[in-house]
Order: sequence, then structure tokens, then C-alpha cells
Amino acid sequence: MRIPAHSVCTAIRDDIVSGVHGRGSRLTEELLARRYGVSRVPVREALRTLEAEGFVVTRRHAGACVAEPTEREAADLLETRTLLEPLGASRAARRRTEAHLKVLRGLVRLGRERARQGSSDDLRSLDGWFHETLAQAAGSPSLTALLTQLRHKIAWLYAVEAAADPVECWAEHGAIVDAVARGDGERARALMALHAERSAPAHRLRFSPGGVAPDRVRNPQRAVNMSGLRY
Repeated sequence: MRIPAHSVCTAIRDDIVSGVHGRGSRLTEELLARRYGVSRVPVREALRTLEAEGFVVTRRHAGACVAEPTEREAADLLETRTLLEPLGASRAARRRTEAHLKVLRGLVRLGRERARQGSSDDLRSLDGWFHETLAQAAGSPSLTALLTQLRHKIAWLYAVEAAADPVECWAEHGAIVDAVARGDGERARALMALHAERSAPAHRLRFSPGGVAPDRVRNPQRAVNMSGLRY
């Protein structure tokens, strides 16, 4: 059975974000097809999508390579997030469903509990789920796609330090959800803008301006099981 190109795209993107395919490394269709257990056709389609998203560039005489964003381009991602996430929160206040609210409240409740326990690993995952759900609650597929792409790129280029006060961080999440639940778009926007501004200093580039981070992982030959990927 042919695996959809979207699943191959997700797999390659995840491997770029995690450092399996390092910055500047070549992405050979034949090797990628072997790695992900597919033909070269979906790989080629995936590389086109990833190039449009900014994860891949095509270089003369080298073909497809992992992009190497500059320090300024990386900073632009954080600035763009501070503009789009408040917009998403404002729209969520007008368009959220009861199902969205239920999930958001559950995540806040669990996040506060884990914050009091000091479970930093759990908090990182919960934070990602919170922002993803809030983006979906905005009821705008284009905005949700942009925010999702931003999160992927920021995770690729930045390591995020644990919040100095995770309890306070999740209190901010809770206040945002309260504003969304009341339909108060302006307050949701303002709270999210403040939250994004406060979290920005915790981001540290994974690469130095003149080089590449030493912890980059390279293992392009390892086979991948595609059965668990989301289609």
C-alpha cells in the first residue's frame, strides 16, 4: 500500500526538527525512500512541501538540502509568533466550541497539577498540546496551519528552558482559557501577547551564528516504522 505523501512529509519534518537530518545536509530521494520504506514519488512531493515551508532548500549541484536559517530569521519566528498567537486566542474566544473548552480546561488542570509536582517533562508536552488546541479553537485552518508550522520551526531552531515559575506559567494559561470561555477576545489577545512576551527569553538557539550546534544528531540510514504516523 502506498503511504500518502503527507505522512512522508511529517516523518521527514520530524526528523529535521529532532536533528536526524542536520542543518545543511543533503536529502537524497533514494536514501529517504529507503529510510521511510516508500517509493521516490512521495519523497519528492514531500520535499516540495518542506521547501515551501522553509525546512528544505534546493541548491545547484547539490539538490535538496536541509535549510540553514540565519540568526535573524530565527528571531523573526519568535516575533511572528508574538503576533499570531494573540490573534489566534482572540479568534478562539469567538469561535471555540464546548469540546475545545473541555480539552483546554483539562490541560490547564493537569498542567497546574504537574507544575506543583515539578514534572518538567510532562509540562513540555502539555504546553504543546495547550497551544495546539488553542490554535484549533480559532476556527481558521489557515491560521492554525501557520501556527503549527511556527511551532515546528521554533522547536527545530530553539531549545526552550523550563519556566522559572511553572505554576505561574500555568496560571497564565488558565487566565487565557477563562477569557476564551467568556468570549472576551480582547482580553484573550492581551493575555496571550503577555504570555508570549514572557516566554521568549527562555528560547536559546540550538546553533551558533557561525556554526552548528554540537548536539546535532545524524543517522540518515536508520529505517523508520511508518505505521504509527498520523495520516
